[in-house]
Amino acid sequence: MRLYKRLMAGLFSNIFFALALIMALSSLFNLFADIFDTGEMISTVIHAINTLVIALAMFELGAGISKEYSSEDSSENVYTNIRRTITRFVGTVCIALVLEALIMIIKYSQLDLAGNLYYPVAILFGSGVLLLSLGGFLALTRGHTE
Repeated sequence: MRLYKRLMAGLFSNIFFALALIMALSSLFNLFADIFDTGEMISTVIHAINTLVIALAMFELGAGISKEYSSEDSSENVYTNIRRTITRFVGTVCIALVLEALIMIIKYSQLDLAGNLYYPVAILFGSGVLLLSLGGFLALTRGHTE
């Protein structure tokens, strides 16, 4: 069973690493191709940032899976590993959400679509709730790591 867990963890972490690499390379390729072809700098850079942030989140997920299940270090507390992995992943997701909301605000302000600002505000609110939930999780699991 232990070998099966390590094989599956390796498989899934490598899938996430490969997808993150493909997304990052695709984003950079599209960035340079669109800048030289169309000359639209702002929308091209914003789209590239979106894709790179998603690639970073996928990389963090792969790193967390790899660290959590492939580790031979059994002396470290499992709760500490889970807290560290969840904190890193939720932090990456919150950064991605905030960047997405800021990009939407910039995009809507350029297109004079002020009525659509409810969407980025909702994303920012959701990101705040996610961070508060992470803080609650860390506070409630503090005693298990000592």
